[in-house]
Amino acid sequence: MNTDIEQRIRESFARQAIMTTIGASITHIGPGEVTIELPFRVEITQQHGFVHAGVVTTIVDNACGYAALSLMPPAAAVLTVEYKVNFLSPAVGDKLVATGRVLRPGRTLMVCLGEVVALIDGREKPVATMLATMIAREDTGLAG
Repeated sequence: MNTDIEQRIRESFARQAIMTTIGASITHIGPGEVTIELPFRVEITQQHGFVHAGVVTTIVDNACGYAALSLMPPAAAVLTVEYKVNFLSPAVGDKLVATGRVLRPGRTLMVCLGEVVALIDGREKPVATMLATMIAREDTGLAG
């Protein structure tokens, strides 16, 4: 993996206040693949004690986005165009692991597959899958 790309992804991730707020971290960066882990915390649960679906979606959307960014040129930024999520089981366990993989790279659009599993006593339980489309755009450093 190109260390410049890895550094760019880690710096971008560090600027996302939402990732700091929920306690997520990147644990793997490879060409077209990124993994984000999130320890279970009561502060990110919904009324039944499961990690909130919005939080689950947030980590897998980020994993897909950074997987796409890993294949984009240095001057590019990435934004989500659309996604569909299927929730397979309640998000509860010791931690959640979200992995994003690029299925179809392109110059402008990239199609990604995201998967979230819960780790419970070292065993994996599928939680969610995502199919997402990411777009490359010029990195202006500004939102919008």
